Amino acid sequence: MLSVFNSFQKIKYKKPALKKKFHRIIREDNFLSLTGNLTIAFFGISGFALLTRSLPVEVFGEWVLFIAAGSFVDMFRFGITNIGLVRYLSGADETSRIKLIGSNALIGSAATVIIALILVVCNFLFHSSIQHSGYHLFFTWYPLLALLNLPWNNALVVLQADRKYGKILILKSVNSGSFFLILLVNFCFFKMTILQIVMANLFINAITSFVGIIAGWDGLKYIKKASVETNKILLHFGKYTTFTLIGTNLLRSADTLIISLSPFGSAAVALYSIPLKLTELQQIPLRSFAATAFPKMSKASLHGKINEVRELFYIYSGALTYLFIFLSLFTFVFADYFVLFLAGKHYLVSDPATGFNAVSIVRVFSIYGLLLPIDRMTGIGLDSINKPNINALKVLFMVVANVAGDLLAIFVFKSLILVAVASILFTLLGIWVGMIFLNKQLSLNFSEIFRQGFIFYKTIFNRIIKPRYAGLVKIEQAIT
Repeated sequence: MLSVFNSFQKIKYKKPALKKKFHRIIREDNFLSLTGNLTIAFFGISGFALLTRSLPVEVFGEWVLFIAAGSFVDMFRFGITNIGLVRYLSGADETSRIKLIGSNALIGSAATVIIALILVVCNFLFHSSIQHSGYHLFFTWYPLLALLNLPWNNALVVLQADRKYGKILILKSVNSGSFFLILLVNFCFFKMTILQIVMANLFINAITSFVGIIAGWDGLKYIKKASVETNKILLHFGKYTTFTLIGTNLLRSADTLIISLSPFGSAAVALYSIPLKLTELQQIPLRSFAATAFPKMSKASLHGKINEVRELFYIYSGALTYLFIFLSLFTFVFADYFVLFLAGKHYLVSDPATGFNAVSIVRVFSIYGLLLPIDRMTGIGLDSINKPNINALKVLFMVVANVAGDLLAIFVFKSLILVAVASILFTLLGIWVGMIFLNKQLSLNFSEIFRQGFIFYKTIFNRIIKPRYAGLVKIEQAIT
């Protein structure tokens, strides 16, 4: 009996080690990145659900267009420098680091001012037409929003390059969490107009940027340190990544833009935005792991460690693919509950204005989700080995296929379901093109993706099970 007691004592003695291990896990890059994106997704999806219940369908469609158009332009503003900054900061010394951050702030500020002026001029010249379109909110208020959200978006990319995911979580929580609270208060007590909601969004972005500036994360103070050399480095890399990011955004927003120009109108935009929210959920683990994979793969590439780049590609692609098999199956089975939670029971039936059903489109998008991990990782792999031009070409093929598929689905077959099906087809094309080009650089074995993914989860399972199993064996030996 004493030996049994001693065995329990030994297991109990290991608790501090387990506690230390737990603390190490919650500080790990992937965990912090995933936690941050889950938190932001909660605020974003909950806010979306509140807006669908607070605004009429047509007005909600205008909000969707405001956000979609803004996101598209953001890809251009930040695509010029962001990916290049993350890549080159991962292996830069302190002097180069300051110059790169300064160049990022300088180029981003210049792009923002130019874009804001273009939109203001367009709104002035074509004011009447714009005011009677679904894009009047965008042309009127995005120029101001672009100036207000510049500092905190600059801060995000610097923090990602430095792998400061805890600080990223703070900054995003201030932005998304504050806006969600406003939407919640509005839903419970007030009935703000769409214009008032836009004003609230502007205010929250100003507050978030203020936090980034006060904390010194935004890099604006280094603008004077920007050099011609670092400007050229970022712009050379950015001329490809800008197109890649714009193309990637088009892959998500082209559906909305084309639907908005079709006879279906804003009501169809609002309906289609519900299953599109599923892609945002699918992006949570993708963004989280991509945010940690890209700096690691870039650093390995900069040091000539091609084998390490290949291994990281296999592990991340495989682990995410197995995860998405589970997520896609879950979403397919419970599509009705997803729509019910996100938009309410009136979206469960076919829309009387368009004749389409959101639940069916959600199920198509759940199949589309199976393809996202390998597609995303091929793009990250190409950028990390300094082949952004090839990644841009890959995205170009996907955009052309997507737009062609959308036009056929909307104007020939008059079907929103086929718009979603087009997403599956262009992603398959992207995987095929990406793997061909990446294979030339890394000599890939496609089946190794799934083998390494299995090993990844097997390793995690063994780490969880073995300590417990070892403790039980000791107790059994002591009893016998």
